[in-house]
Amino acid sequence: MNETKLKSYKEIINSPLVVLNGIGRKRAELFGKMGVSSVGDLTDHFPRAYQNRGNVRLLNEAESGLACSFMLTVATVPRTARLKNRMEITKFRAFDESGRVEICFFNSRFAEKVFDVGQTWRFWGRIAKGRNGLTMTAPVYERADIPGTRLPDLVPVYPSTAGLTQSVIADAVKSAFGLIGDRAPEEIIPPELMLRTGVPDRMTAYRFVHFPQTVREAQEGRRYFALREIFEFVLAIRVTRSSRNRGTPPSLRKVSVGPYLEKLGFTLTGAQKRSVDEILNDMTAKGHPMMRLLSGDVGSGKTAVAGAAAYVCAAGGYQCALMAPTEILAAQHYGKLSPIFEKLGLKTALLTGGLKESEKKRVREGIASGETDVVIGTHALISKNTFFARPGLTIIDEQHRFGVIQRACVAENTGEKTTPHVLVMSATPIPRTMGLVMFGELSHSVLDELPPGRQEIKTYCVDFGYTERLDDFIRKQVSEGGRVYVVCPAIEREKDPEDLLSVDSLDQEKTELHYAVEEYERLKESLGEISVGLVHGRMKAAEKDGVMELFASGKIQVLVSTTVIEVGVDVPEATLMIIENAERFGLATLHQLRGRVGRGKKKSFCILVSDSKGENAVKRLGVMKDCSDGFRIAEFDLQQRGPGDYLPDRGYARQHGESAAPLLADVDMLRESEKSVSGILDSDPDLSAHPALREAAGEIAGKNERLLQ
Repeated sequence: MNETKLKSYKEIINSPLVVLNGIGRKRAELFGKMGVSSVGDLTDHFPRAYQNRGNVRLLNEAESGLACSFMLTVATVPRTARLKNRMEITKFRAFDESGRVEICFFNSRFAEKVFDVGQTWRFWGRIAKGRNGLTMTAPVYERADIPGTRLPDLVPVYPSTAGLTQSVIADAVKSAFGLIGDRAPEEIIPPELMLRTGVPDRMTAYRFVHFPQTVREAQEGRRYFALREIFEFVLAIRVTRSSRNRGTPPSLRKVSVGPYLEKLGFTLTGAQKRSVDEILNDMTAKGHPMMRLLSGDVGSGKTAVAGAAAYVCAAGGYQCALMAPTEILAAQHYGKLSPIFEKLGLKTALLTGGLKESEKKRVREGIASGETDVVIGTHALISKNTFFARPGLTIIDEQHRFGVIQRACVAENTGEKTTPHVLVMSATPIPRTMGLVMFGELSHSVLDELPPGRQEIKTYCVDFGYTERLDDFIRKQVSEGGRVYVVCPAIEREKDPEDLLSVDSLDQEKTELHYAVEEYERLKESLGEISVGLVHGRMKAAEKDGVMELFASGKIQVLVSTTVIEVGVDVPEATLMIIENAERFGLATLHQLRGRVGRGKKKSFCILVSDSKGENAVKRLGVMKDCSDGFRIAEFDLQQRGPGDYLPDRGYARQHGESAAPLLADVDMLRESEKSVSGILDSDPDLSAHPALREAAGEIAGKNERLLQ
């Protein structure tokens, strides 16, 4: 495509990457692996962190192992020598007013032609102190003595893939904004909302995020996209709610849940009984379809409540679909509920992507014919091949793991003109103030009471000096038949130095980061005969599920993981949760992770490991140690960090960088967005006077405006 023929902003952002200088077919394919296929995708590919290269120090101020910048003049001609292992090393010396350093590059003979004696460069990397003085290996370098050139203090670090260097991505981003020039997109955030929240306009925000001059600019740029993210979320919720309120609900009669409760095998808590009553009243009332949120603490018994709703639906002649975010969680629900339903004469089926095609076909035929009363599954439930004969109720577990639109899609593949009732469940205890703001008139049932017999989890805070003692404690738990989780905040060490400024907290305290891959290797060596497994977000779903099944069966006794095990894992034998770098996680996440243990009869423990001495970190971890009430913890986290942990994922909107909302958004931003969306929809329900908003709502709703009909 010829760049000169691109006129409008929309034309440019919808253009393929090959219109950009330096992007050919092969590089475009590499970008495509990250979901970046257009110019617009690239502008929304946000940095995951920033290198603070403006932190320039003198050589005599260097701290061993800490990455920072040095303004150095080349003192000697670079020379290359061949090592015994056939590697080549290129060395030269450089200096500043305080001392000298030897700079080394491996297998980089080109360095002989790059650096000339007398030139001044800004080097960014780590200094090592040895007997022969200071050395710096493979630093990042930028020419610093070219007149009229100003080196940026903050350099973005983008999510990447094999074959794409940071410089290639950065150059592509610059080329994209050079092509866009002074063209500006139509803004969907109302001007008065931007004014009330104090965010910059969209193009300024893009510049702040991709090319920040200061830490404050990077933060302000991301605040705009946090507001946009929240505004789109609130819009999607309100449009979905409005559409559903116009639907015709299934004609369900009041049915006693007594038979279900008898087969359940235990007595419901007061909170569970109250929630069941609220849900059944909604389902049997005439008017509009139920859309209710069921939130509760870890172990509060949401599945039992959902089962009661499914029973009433099926006993009334309609079908119920229960959708879970993972195959493991779907299988767990099926294992708990299907024996009860079968005893009650209800046909139950499991539908997941991992089933053989012949089995999926058989299950789908049962759903389409109406033979199946309750079907439990994953995203396979909303595929175009799954057709419901008499849909009555859709239950979605872990609602923040699904996009808003996916939650509404189940109603489309039906043989009925009625709109099914919807019950969404969240294992994250949502503060009541947060629930009111996020969901407005959406009905909200709260399970704020734990069933009797739930094991108390002893929580302790230690530093990394306890590593050997923790290894001994792991051995003790395993020897007694327990299983152990070890959670790390990151998967593996990046090739670049790790002293990065987080996109969410650009001035966060620096502590040594622990990595899942490295901890896995260390524990395998330390624990000897004990079986250690590894699971993280870069693994394929089938591979993750396979490891989790081995852990659940006991073939793996210690599981090293990232937060992919935060929800949806039920292993009663698990008795110990160790969380490395606990200061890096929100309290809501820490509480969810702690809830993975204490599910059986044995005494359970949660160990929070952190070297942080920061006041906020110490206070937050102290709350975790002293409090087990998820709602109290959630309220404290909301006050300290904002609503990031409580917002759903962005399955409904385009965003190829990380989400902007966590930590950078606050409750006031959410309230202001709700107020703005309410005002717009009250005066213009169909958004006919707001074409940009209508188009955005259409994109959110799957780009076909099915929720606006």
